[in-house]
Amino acid sequence: MQKRKLGNSKLEVSALGLGCMGYGPAPDKAEMIALIRAAVERGVTFFDTAEVYGPFRNEELVGEALAPVRDSVVIATKFGWDIDLETGKPLGRLNSRPEHIKAATEGMLKRLRTDRIDLLYQHRVDPDVPMEDVAGAVKDLIRAGKARHFGLSEAGVQSIRRAHAVLPVTALQSEYSLWTREPEADVLPVLDELGIGLVPYSPLGKGFLTGKIDDTTTFAGSDLRGRIPRFEPEARQANQALVDLLRRVADRKGATPAQIALAWLLARKPWIVPIPGTRRLDRLEENLGSVSVVLTQDDLREIEGAASGIKVQGARYPEELLKLSGR
Repeated sequence: MQKRKLGNSKLEVSALGLGCMGYGPAPDKAEMIALIRAAVERGVTFFDTAEVYGPFRNEELVGEALAPVRDSVVIATKFGWDIDLETGKPLGRLNSRPEHIKAATEGMLKRLRTDRIDLLYQHRVDPDVPMEDVAGAVKDLIRAGKARHFGLSEAGVQSIRRAHAVLPVTALQSEYSLWTREPEADVLPVLDELGIGLVPYSPLGKGFLTGKIDDTTTFAGSDLRGRIPRFEPEARQANQALVDLLRRVADRKGATPAQIALAWLLARKPWIVPIPGTRRLDRLEENLGSVSVVLTQDDLREIEGAASGIKVQGARYPEELLKLSGR
């Protein structure tokens, strides 16, 4: 597995990480532990979770899966939500107050069975807490040895600059793929300027860019995609043009649409590390195969030219979740 460094930091990770959040009904724990360990065996060293996934259950699973290899992997997790500690239910509000960050980190360390978090993200920008206070709290945790690197998720340019002025930001995690390209306008130039890595989540468009979803696909009631405008049947039908583009290039390269979508991201910048998620070993192996796909300049121009003529239909999140992308 190829390695990459996140921006100017010394944090080196596998060129592809594994996003550990899932969609739909809760998977079998033993199967997911086996999948995470299979990823390690195949060279993946970067694993992404969050306290709110579950809540808490995902961190516990990741911690158990990675305990035998803890010192050879990089674990990223996220704080920033109020969660009822007794019931484990999200309370639906952001909370990045410094005292909350520090208390939440103690819980993360226990669930992840570790003494430090390699990459500690703020999950969403909290408009009620100055970014300087957030960065200051994480700086304290790094000084105490409980965290190694600071990250932001779905943060805008102003928040990135304010945080970075207090504590160097190692990575920004944001949705980025061929069908979600908003970060290119202003965020990517700032990351390049400041030496911050980008960790694209949903690099396969929440599964759509694999070509395995069409306008007839149905989603379980607990699957977030059932609430996303971009996944409404009419939008999926219109957005199929993007999958058709990926398939044309994939057929020529002896690859799959998913592999081309990931290879395109890897070709954008050397400091981009996508974190596709999956529950299946065959999909894990398919995704990892993207690292070996070489896209020439002609390939990239073809993809760019064709994609520029395709207008993606539908918002990437329901309105209430879109509002959580911070400036």
